[in-house]
Amino acid sequence: MPASPTGTPWVVLKFGGTSVSQRHRWDTIGRLASKRAAGDDVRVLVVVSALSGVTNELTAIAAGAGDSAARVDALVARHREFAVQLGLDPDRVLAERLDALRELARDPRAAAQALDWQAEVLAQGELLSSTLGVAYLAAQGLDIGWLDARDWLDAIELPNQSAWSRRLSVSCRREADDAWRARLAAQPTRLLLTQGFIARHGDGGTAVLGRGGSDTSAALFGGLLHARCVEIWTDVPGMFTANPREVPDARLLTRLDYAEAQEIATTGAKVLHPRSLGPCRVSGVPMAILDTERPDLPGTRIDGDASPVPGVKAISRRNGIVLVSMETVGMWQSVGFMADIFERFRRHGLSVDLIGTAETNVTVSLDPSENLVSTDVLARLSEDLAQICRVKVIAPCAAITLVGRGMRSLLHRLSDVWATFGQERVHLISQSSNDLNLTFVIDEADADGLLPELHAELIGSGAMPVADGDVFGPSWREIQHGRPQRAPAWWQGARERLLGLAAVGTPAYAYHLPTVRERACALLAVAAVDRRFYAIKANPHPAILRTLAEEGFGLECVSQGELEHVFASVPGIDPARVLFTPSFAPRAEYEAAFAHGVTVTLDNLEALSRWPDIFRGRDLWLRVDLGRGDGHHAKVVTGGAASKFGLALASVDAFADAARALDARITGIHAHLGSGIGQPRHWREVYAELAAIADGIGTVDTIDIGGGLTIPYKPEDAPFDVVAWAEGLAEIKAAWPRYRLAIEPGRYLVAEAGVLLARVTQVVEKLGVRRVGLDAGMNALMRPALYDAWHGIHNLSRHDAPADMACDVVGPICESSDVFGTGRRLPAATAEGDVVLLADAGAYGFAMANTYNLRELPREEVLE
Repeated sequence: MPASPTGTPWVVLKFGGTSVSQRHRWDTIGRLASKRAAGDDVRVLVVVSALSGVTNELTAIAAGAGDSAARVDALVARHREFAVQLGLDPDRVLAERLDALRELARDPRAAAQALDWQAEVLAQGELLSSTLGVAYLAAQGLDIGWLDARDWLDAIELPNQSAWSRRLSVSCRREADDAWRARLAAQPTRLLLTQGFIARHGDGGTAVLGRGGSDTSAALFGGLLHARCVEIWTDVPGMFTANPREVPDARLLTRLDYAEAQEIATTGAKVLHPRSLGPCRVSGVPMAILDTERPDLPGTRIDGDASPVPGVKAISRRNGIVLVSMETVGMWQSVGFMADIFERFRRHGLSVDLIGTAETNVTVSLDPSENLVSTDVLARLSEDLAQICRVKVIAPCAAITLVGRGMRSLLHRLSDVWATFGQERVHLISQSSNDLNLTFVIDEADADGLLPELHAELIGSGAMPVADGDVFGPSWREIQHGRPQRAPAWWQGARERLLGLAAVGTPAYAYHLPTVRERACALLAVAAVDRRFYAIKANPHPAILRTLAEEGFGLECVSQGELEHVFASVPGIDPARVLFTPSFAPRAEYEAAFAHGVTVTLDNLEALSRWPDIFRGRDLWLRVDLGRGDGHHAKVVTGGAASKFGLALASVDAFADAARALDARITGIHAHLGSGIGQPRHWREVYAELAAIADGIGTVDTIDIGGGLTIPYKPEDAPFDVVAWAEGLAEIKAAWPRYRLAIEPGRYLVAEAGVLLARVTQVVEKLGVRRVGLDAGMNALMRPALYDAWHGIHNLSRHDAPADMACDVVGPICESSDVFGTGRRLPAATAEGDVVLLADAGAYGFAMANTYNLRELPREEVLE
């Protein structure tokens, strides 16, 4: 970055309210400032906010709160107490500042709440905190000086500004001459401390920069000085892909360009005010957002040198949005209609955010963070607009915005997002002209709980490319609790053996039976569960079936073919340990199941009514649809109106009546809502709902809560919390102890036990994209093509080499969806003949394999 014209490089550090409200944090400020000033000729300017909460109190005083005197007394007491905590004499350090605060409370302008008086009141917080801070740091031996920011930042008036914004939300001059820089450089100390938020008004009085003013002050100083960097130190590690308090899996954004950061800040991120980016962007000064408590974290760096990475970087939510819908047939092809509308908004001092148009309607949004939106203002606006159109005000609304580069090119990846919004009432959709954001405006009540779901869908679809380590850092959950601790995968210690299997021929699946037993033991230890079935559709290999049967698991089948396979693979198995849970199976399969003596599950009334002789006098389990589904992908959701599985709750009584008429007994009640579910409470809730249904039926002895337990496919995924799952089941079962509890997992037991071995066929570069081709394709492992599923991809031949090449890993099938992973990291030396391992492929791998393109099926090998 360019040095200042004086030749003295500057670093600007800004610290917010939480960072200046405790003594140990002032110690951190001192250390950081000293460290930055340790380089040759480096000067440091520290910009501080008011103590946490002080500006809110001053705002109340400036607004004429009835208890202003008491608030002033409380502020005086708080600052005096903090001075003592800092080891300072409050009378010596603060007397002048506190007297000024008291005088303002008695000022004649207070009665009229004059704007210049309000600015003086609001400025006191920063003046007090900076006075305390510089005294404390000097007492600690730092060579530091104090500046009044009003001597350096000049407010300017912009066209169409209201009197309020010209005093209480000002813009400042962004250019400085050499004399200005030389004057600042002439200050006698290498460390300087000043205030954020305040500036000099054109009349010589005080002006304030409004919300986020301290960030903006730091950026202004940085831009005016052409500083090396502006560092915003706060109580979070940087910008995230979502509000981490609402989305714990939100990822830290470690590198952004100015435009993306601007959009993220503008559309809801609170960590950085959007106005603060402009001064640095114009001057080319990089910014960094860093955590005062955790300075070792990388934070977020914002500059103009960040390589553009297509994809969604963040999803944000703004509450309190007001929509104004204006409709009239008179607007169609009417010259000047829009000008008439927006002139009325200007007249009432309202800044429009989003705009949606139709032939006879214009709908705009008002962001309360940028407007003084009140009932009176809206009423007056509506009266004005009613002269030319019909007006409808819709509030409160929430604006949910996706931010990232190339939003238009990502639309095909947003199908799940569109579907989720399709379940809500969307009032307005707006896509930015710069292709950096896409915004949906919905009722505020409908937005609750939506962000975590949308965030997961963006990652799952690949629209948010979190695998790019240059942009995406650790998740909030990892930062708070550490990276999930996972034992090394079994295959890492079996490399030579696996290479030997690959030498015989690829593609080939290898299954590790000790891992199957280990997962089985984890579920056997859950005392609340009485009956355990393995869903053999996940992997029906005979060795796996025998292993799980030996461990005490029953086997769950969904077709007659699976039934015959079970009895052939596990000779002598007790039919009572076999569960038949088909969907839309033909009559003959039910007949065959009863002939085998297994437990049969039915999920519709029609089969019972049309084939009465099959079910007469039988014991049955009933699968119900609880009206909702869950899972890692839309295609594995098995509940809700869009799903073919399960009997609707409204039909349960009719089914029970029909069963009684046939002398059939419903002895089990079952629900399975989806696969790859990570929340342990899910099954607790399912049990409670099924128990209530079972109580109404009266003949049920077993409740089957299905399977669907997830596994950690991605490096950042946490293992499924079996302990929390077990505790939840124990609690809910205690409320209904009369029922036996059954489960039927598949993936959890076998996914991590299996790998797919393939061999590199070609390495090809096309238009900047490097692709590694394998002799296995979507015919061998369908999950990535079918579910956008993630599988770890590793070059087993060069396992110790650094994975320093980004590439797409593809197969030989003549389909565009024949892709195992995009942007994956493999060794740059990867070449034809290398053995590649696809991890966690033991579930729904070979079981779904096919001979499409007349490719042969993979081999299967079993390891003990």
